[in-house]
Amino acid sequence: MCAIAGVIGKPLKDSTIEAMLATMARRGPDDRGVYRQEHTTLLHSRLAIVDPEGGRQPMELRWGEERYMLVYNGELYNTEELRQELIRLGHCFLGHSDTEVLLHGYAQWGEAVVEKSNGIFAFVVWEVGRKRLFLARDRIGVKPLFYARQGETLIFGSEIKTILACPGVKAELDGEGAAQIFLLGPGRMPGSGVFRGIREVEPGWCGYWEQGKLALRQYWKLTDREHRDNFDQTVETVRHLVTDAIRRQMVSDVPIGTFLSGGLDSSLISAICAKEMENRGEKLKTFSVDYLNNDQFFRANKFQPNSDGYYIDLMKQDLSCEHRLTVLSPEDLTAVLEAATEARDLPGMADVDFSLLAFCGDIRQHVKVALSGECADEIFGGYPWYRDPEIREKAGFPWAQNTAQRLGLLRKDICGEEFVMDAYLDTCRQSDILPGTSKQETRMKQMVNLNFRWFMQTLLDRKDRMSMYQSLEVRVPFCDYRIAEYLYGVPWEYKDYQGKEKGLLRHAMEGILPQQVLWRKKSPYPKTFDPKYTELVGDRLERLLAEKRSPLLELAKEDAIRKIKEEDAPWPWYGQLMRRPQIMAYLLQIDHWLTAYAVDIVV
Repeated sequence: MCAIAGVIGKPLKDSTIEAMLATMARRGPDDRGVYRQEHTTLLHSRLAIVDPEGGRQPMELRWGEERYMLVYNGELYNTEELRQELIRLGHCFLGHSDTEVLLHGYAQWGEAVVEKSNGIFAFVVWEVGRKRLFLARDRIGVKPLFYARQGETLIFGSEIKTILACPGVKAELDGEGAAQIFLLGPGRMPGSGVFRGIREVEPGWCGYWEQGKLALRQYWKLTDREHRDNFDQTVETVRHLVTDAIRRQMVSDVPIGTFLSGGLDSSLISAICAKEMENRGEKLKTFSVDYLNNDQFFRANKFQPNSDGYYIDLMKQDLSCEHRLTVLSPEDLTAVLEAATEARDLPGMADVDFSLLAFCGDIRQHVKVALSGECADEIFGGYPWYRDPEIREKAGFPWAQNTAQRLGLLRKDICGEEFVMDAYLDTCRQSDILPGTSKQETRMKQMVNLNFRWFMQTLLDRKDRMSMYQSLEVRVPFCDYRIAEYLYGVPWEYKDYQGKEKGLLRHAMEGILPQQVLWRKKSPYPKTFDPKYTELVGDRLERLLAEKRSPLLELAKEDAIRKIKEEDAPWPWYGQLMRRPQIMAYLLQIDHWLTAYAVDIVV
């Protein structure tokens, strides 16, 4: 993976180019490249995974009457199929990188190349003769692409910090941005960069910047279709799609490993990867995270019914892998609060971000690429809110049933509950559903679309920013768009096989995992239950309130913050894990973000 950036419409000083490249270094420490021509600059910072010598960027191709320049962040998983098709059409290749295949593909097919590509990507192509820029982002939104406009100038980058390094782009927070931070956060609205004037190309969108105008179009979305396969055929298709996606995503010229929590999703990925590597005469490296004294402090609850250790041990025995366990203390978590905020460029998921950042740093000492199990729950219906009728039927985002508490924090009358409800209802309306669909199936498809557009994007942001901050490429096989397309049309009664969350997936993967792991009740990414962590973030929040100079207090009421500090809410702030200590950490993140980015509050 890499970082990309550029400015179209004005020349850049050398100092600006250096400043922008500096913000990209952690995503791409192995190499960097610059293309400059008149009012056009393209920047690339590379984490070399495939064809280290032949995949350098910006990459140039002369084809027909045009000259193309590409900068690309991502990985294609159907590279060889595309390469062979292009060779038949007369293309010749100098190396074996997917970058070169993507560039030739654009030269041959134009914007249709995105529909022919299976992968995770954000890229731009500059057509030198026509003076036109093409931008595209993968269907599901695994790789980021932000942009800002200054008159007839376009500025783009993999991360917000790179755009802010360009002169004239201000770090401003307006009312809508503040409402996102407090009423939707750590989620954010599709297409929004939260900072005023900074946008994001949405997943499954592409388009052109030409003569100072941007025209984007949606080339992919979840589309309903009649499901004609019976249950056994559906099981067979799911097994093929999942195993094929995992095998495809093992492509690499550098060592790879897998996250292993002992849960269904990461265990499936690890088992399939281990078998493939065994066939090559290699041993899989697996990685787990836990917390100091977790055996003492863990408390089972509705959302986290058991801890991971026992199931990780079962998988270690089953796989005969080379395993490494990272154990984090409360001090380890609070030590990276600032770094995690700056990695995301926004307040994030508190210690769930902190632990992942530290964990990825440890993994990076051993491998350069890792596979992870994100997004199976959104696609296969694994979250509690899919299966709890009360939450499922309640209007509003099911992972954040606490708008009243959030509104109570705000010092200024920024937005009300209607802001949240409008965003929720708009997403429901956008769900593609065939006429005549039953009430239950309609609601389940709305739930999938809500999770796909909102909750999953927060998790993908987290995984991308925390891993790339440590120069680690993390791939997510369940984000293969073929799985998402197929499962969207599968009826809920199939997905909920035997009344179990992700029952269809479990049944489809029989024989691959030990039964205790295959049918283990879902447990989310682990968090610490150590009271020391609560004490540490509570003390930091108390010091912040005592100083009275915190920019947080320009937006939030001190008495409401103290109430959060002293009392737990009936529902998590966000998802399944953000309780009182995590909310306090989130408020600390907001304060650090406002300070470190010198955010001008223009509410």
